[in-house]
Amino acid sequence: MAIRRVMHVDLDAFFVSVEQSLRPELKSKPVIVGGKPERRGVVAAASYEARKFGIHSGMPLLSAKHLCPQAVFIEGNHRLYREYSEKFMQILSDFSPFLEPMGLDEAYLEVTGFESLHGSIGEMALKIRRRITAELGINASIGIANSKVVAKIATECAKPNGQCEVPAGEEAAFLAPLDISIMPGIGKKTEYHLKSLGVNTLGKLAGIPATFLKIHLGTYAPYLLNAAAGIDNRPVEMPAEAKSISRETTFKTDTRNHTFLEAKLGYLSEKIAATLRKRGKQARVVQIKIRFADFTTLTRQKHLNHPCSGNQEIFQTALKLMNGILDSDRRSVRLLGVGISDFCGPEKQLEIDPARARLEKLDASLDKIRQKYGFGSVQTGRTYKLKDLF
Repeated sequence: MAIRRVMHVDLDAFFVSVEQSLRPELKSKPVIVGGKPERRGVVAAASYEARKFGIHSGMPLLSAKHLCPQAVFIEGNHRLYREYSEKFMQILSDFSPFLEPMGLDEAYLEVTGFESLHGSIGEMALKIRRRITAELGINASIGIANSKVVAKIATECAKPNGQCEVPAGEEAAFLAPLDISIMPGIGKKTEYHLKSLGVNTLGKLAGIPATFLKIHLGTYAPYLLNAAAGIDNRPVEMPAEAKSISRETTFKTDTRNHTFLEAKLGYLSEKIAATLRKRGKQARVVQIKIRFADFTTLTRQKHLNHPCSGNQEIFQTALKLMNGILDSDRRSVRLLGVGISDFCGPEKQLEIDPARARLEKLDASLDKIRQKYGFGSVQTGRTYKLKDLF
């Protein structure tokens, strides 16, 4: 029976690496993606040069500016990052059909038995890394082990731009000296709690009696004990079809400007509707999400009389939901989001309303233009108010 081999591939400092591949003058500099430091927001990604100053993802941009005043701050281009991600996943799928994406910049590959095609799994990993660098201009790190959790930890040990293979049977020995913070699933609170008990390495964690750990961590304890010993039987799972599509945005400043909120709602509605049409689906439910300045969050949803995928119908439904919240609440809005769900096929009624048919043709034309030239290349009346953002 073949020894199981799982590969975890992670693009190094992904957002920053994409920017540096297009702007070589940014290489070897502290670069931060997330926006301008004078605006409200957080760090989305930081170059390794910036990380030396203590900067990390999720940190407020203003704090990052204080730590590293000379850093280059970039707004970021998520459409570009998604394009790079699609190319990255295509490269991986050329090596193994058993692919489980984990966000835009990392994925697991089931590679058991693939050594016969490449000489060894290590050689296979090297080929993947070389191809990613050649085609995308960015680096990747790879971990190889008998399971997903050990492979992911091996990747962390290989960063940046390296690879690490844990031989079969040596998982526990590999993990034992590592700090517990490297284990996926151990957050700051759990780390603090474990270290207060004198547990600072994975080896010590693996040696704790199960009953004792369960008292402190509850039902999560068995998974951690097995993972710390290198035991993880989870399969590499190819992604299931998404059950919903949503987009949201946090504003630079809290607002009650209804014209602006309506324009932003139109933008978000058109983005999710275009994604829905690209998947060849229709939706039966539209949902709105509003977060106020005090972080109170409200959601509302409406079941449509018939499935749809049109910009206008999704927007109008979302607008009624938004107005229903804002008409009864005078607080300023911090975040606005729109979602659609309960998908079905693209079947159309035979006797379709002529006005609806014209709107569908308009949506199709917009999709073609935007796919070729970018979303901001053509605007509708409701999103034109946001033209300065594109």
